Amino acid sequence: MTTPGFAELDALPTEELRERAFAKAREQRDVRFFWSVLKHLPDADEAASLDGAPHSIGPTVDEAVALWRELEGRDLGAHEPLLRAAFIDYLSK
Repeated sequence: MTTPGFAELDALPTEELRERAFAKAREQRDVRFFWSVLKHLPDADEAASLDGAPHSIGPTVDEAVALWRELEGRDLGAHEPLLRAAFIDYLSK
Protein backbone atom coordinates (compact mmCIF):
# COMPACT_ATOMS: atom_id res chain seq x y z
CA MET A 1 0.00 0.00 0.00
CA THR A 2 1.32 3.44 -0.87
CA THR A 3 1.43 6.38 1.46
CA PRO A 4 -1.20 8.97 0.50
CA GLY A 5 0.13 12.26 -0.81
CA PHE A 6 -0.39 15.69 0.70
CA ALA A 7 -3.16 16.73 -1.70
CA GLU A 8 -5.11 13.54 -1.05
CA LEU A 9 -4.82 13.92 2.72
CA ASP A 10 -5.49 17.67 2.69
CA ALA A 11 -8.77 17.04 0.87
CA LEU A 12 -10.07 14.98 3.81
CA PRO A 13 -12.08 16.48 6.67
CA THR A 14 -10.23 16.96 9.96
CA GLU A 15 -12.18 14.18 11.66
CA GLU A 16 -11.20 11.67 8.96
CA LEU A 17 -7.57 12.72 9.31
CA ARG A 18 -7.83 12.28 13.08
CA GLU A 19 -9.36 8.82 12.75
CA ARG A 20 -6.66 7.66 10.37
CA ALA A 21 -3.80 9.15 12.41
CA PHE A 22 -5.16 7.74 15.68
CA ALA A 23 -5.61 4.29 14.11
CA LYS A 24 -2.00 4.35 12.92
CA ALA A 25 -0.72 5.56 16.28
CA ARG A 26 -2.75 2.94 18.18
CA GLU A 27 -1.44 0.21 15.90
CA GLN A 28 2.14 1.37 16.46
CA ARG A 29 1.53 2.19 20.15
CA ASP A 30 2.97 5.62 19.45
CA VAL A 31 2.33 7.46 22.71
CA ARG A 32 4.51 10.39 21.62
CA PHE A 33 2.15 11.18 18.78
CA PHE A 34 -0.82 11.30 21.13
CA TRP A 35 0.98 13.62 23.54
CA SER A 36 2.09 15.90 20.73
CA VAL A 37 -1.54 16.23 19.65
CA LEU A 38 -3.07 16.53 23.11
CA LYS A 39 -0.69 19.22 24.31
CA HIS A 40 -2.01 21.54 21.60
CA LEU A 41 -5.64 21.27 22.68
CA PRO A 42 -7.37 23.91 24.79
CA ASP A 43 -7.94 21.41 27.65
CA ALA A 44 -4.41 19.98 27.57
CA ASP A 45 -4.11 20.18 31.37
CA GLU A 46 -6.13 16.96 31.59
CA ALA A 47 -3.46 15.14 29.57
CA ALA A 48 -0.83 15.96 32.18
CA SER A 49 -2.58 13.68 34.67
CA LEU A 50 -2.17 10.59 32.48
CA ASP A 51 0.49 8.13 33.63
CA GLY A 52 2.77 7.85 30.60
CA ALA A 53 5.06 5.30 32.27
CA PRO A 54 6.83 3.02 29.77
CA HIS A 55 5.46 -0.16 31.37
CA SER A 56 1.89 1.03 30.82
CA ILE A 57 1.96 1.99 27.14
CA GLY A 58 -1.21 0.07 26.24
CA PRO A 59 -3.39 1.70 28.91
CA THR A 60 -1.79 5.09 28.27
CA VAL A 61 -2.69 4.97 24.57
CA ASP A 62 -6.23 4.00 25.52
CA GLU A 63 -6.39 6.87 28.03
CA ALA A 64 -5.17 9.34 25.40
CA VAL A 65 -7.80 8.14 22.95
CA ALA A 66 -10.47 8.39 25.67
CA LEU A 67 -9.40 11.95 26.41
CA TRP A 68 -9.67 12.86 22.74
CA ARG A 69 -13.16 11.33 22.58
CA GLU A 70 -14.19 13.60 25.45
CA LEU A 71 -13.01 16.54 23.37
CA GLU A 72 -14.66 15.37 20.14
CA GLY A 73 -17.33 17.61 18.79
CA ARG A 74 -15.84 20.69 20.39
CA ASP A 75 -14.86 23.56 18.20
CA LEU A 76 -11.12 23.34 17.66
CA GLY A 77 -11.04 26.97 16.58
CA ALA A 78 -7.55 28.29 16.04
CA HIS A 79 -6.10 24.85 16.91
CA GLU A 80 -7.61 23.09 13.88
CA PRO A 81 -4.95 24.10 11.29
CA LEU A 82 -2.17 22.94 13.60
CA LEU A 83 -3.91 19.64 14.30
CA ARG A 84 -4.63 19.07 10.60
CA ALA A 85 -0.96 19.65 9.83
CA ALA A 86 0.08 17.21 12.57
CA PHE A 87 -2.32 14.54 11.27
CA ILE A 88 -1.20 14.99 7.66
CA ASP A 89 2.46 14.93 8.63
CA TYR A 90 2.01 11.77 10.67
CA LEU A 91 0.05 9.99 7.96
CA SER A 92 2.63 10.95 5.33
CA LYS A 93 5.44 9.11 7.14
